[in-house]
Amino acid sequence: MMSELSLNSYILKLISDFKFSSNKKYKLLIVWGLLGDFDTFEYAINLKKITQNKNINLNFDTYAIAIGEELGKQKFCEYTGFLSQNLKLVSDNNIHNKIGASKGLDIGLGGWINMLLMLSGVNSPKTIQEVLRGYTGDKNSPQIFKDEDQINIINKIKFSGKLFKKTCGDGYLRPFELATFRLCNMLEIIKYWNNYILNTKYLAQRGATFILDSNDKIIYQYFPQSILSYSERMSSPLGFLSDLID
Repeated sequence: MMSELSLNSYILKLISDFKFSSNKKYKLLIVWGLLGDFDTFEYAINLKKITQNKNINLNFDTYAIAIGEELGKQKFCEYTGFLSQNLKLVSDNNIHNKIGASKGLDIGLGGWINMLLMLSGVNSPKTIQEVLRGYTGDKNSPQIFKDEDQINIINKIKFSGKLFKKTCGDGYLRPFELATFRLCNMLEIIKYWNNYILNTKYLAQRGATFILDSNDKIIYQYFPQSILSYSERMSSPLGFLSDLID
């Protein structure tokens, strides 16, 4: 693991190498695993809700690095709303290794086995809790779907977001709402698997989040260890950005 000073220097090098220039006071730099990782999709879509909200003033620009290829990047940005010019791709996990991101579980039987074991909670302690929260709901989390949102599951099950309101009310994360959201993301990943998943050996690779101030000093960092735990507090996954929003 790098020292704090070495990590800051390396992050500044990444910002320079990838030309992540900004006029804003802060920079949010995310290092994702594979483009087709569950966390990558969910993180990007949640960011869209903030970055495309015209009623708030952002004091930061968002940049990301992920393992993937160009066609996957195009589809990813179309689906999640992440700005294409702010997403850079790499073909391996060298950057992840240098910053000390978790490789996840590796028992030597391939990425598929590693990922499935982590989804069942092996070496991924927060995953089961998050999976259950997707089905039971969470009074401390905001709802995901608006009444007018149209949900289409493989053209077999179609309904609007109003169904959650009719069955469970509104103003909070309703039962099965998060699970439905994640199912839609999973179906998109499976549909374009070969574009989103560059190499299955990186399925367990986790990422990292950094906030840099106006002097390009790291003032916040988080290294997830589990699948579905890209934030320290998943009930409010982007809560750590609250001080950067007017």
